[in-house]
Amino acid sequence: MLKITKKLTLNLKILRFFIIPTILFSTPFFYNLQDAKAGLEFQWDQDSSFRRLKWFQKENKRRFRNTIYFFLRPSDRRTDLLKINLAIPKTFKSTLKNEKISFCKVRIGGFENRTKCLEDIQADIEIKTDESGLRSLDIYPYSPIPMNKEKYAIVLKVFNPKKSGLYQFHSYGQPKGESFSSYLGSWTILID
Repeated sequence: MLKITKKLTLNLKILRFFIIPTILFSTPFFYNLQDAKAGLEFQWDQDSSFRRLKWFQKENKRRFRNTIYFFLRPSDRRTDLLKINLAIPKTFKSTLKNEKISFCKVRIGGFENRTKCLEDIQADIEIKTDESGLRSLDIYPYSPIPMNKEKYAIVLKVFNPKKSGLYQFHSYGQPKGESFSSYLGSWTILID
């Protein structure tokens, strides 16, 4: 009986000698499999004065070519809009060109179909840069954007910045009959 017990403990020691290093060696290979996407959106200043707006981007990796859709749904527009201003965060270091920016009627994609522009809206687009380095886009449609059931989007075709992180874009709209712009909402874009 003593001989059998010694033999079992010897076998367990040998087995432990081979199994533990194998598990420790293979663990780093399984580490990369845990690339889970969270279903959360982080937004600064979570109070009633900030409104979350919907957006879609085709690619979220750093330095990749990307198409970003900033949606303006019917619930986001309370009146007809004469002008739309898009405030670009200072840390979003990407080259903006007028020919790569558009404004269109859009079909927001989902389970069965993709997001796509249905009709381009004729508009003048200006890229402004302040002394402090802040950039903004001013979009002046040729005819006011009506308050109807149509969905609109500002479309940027850019290369993603070198730094990953969260970038918060703010939107302002000038209502018909007013001389000032009011806050429409904010988009928070994630670049990995």
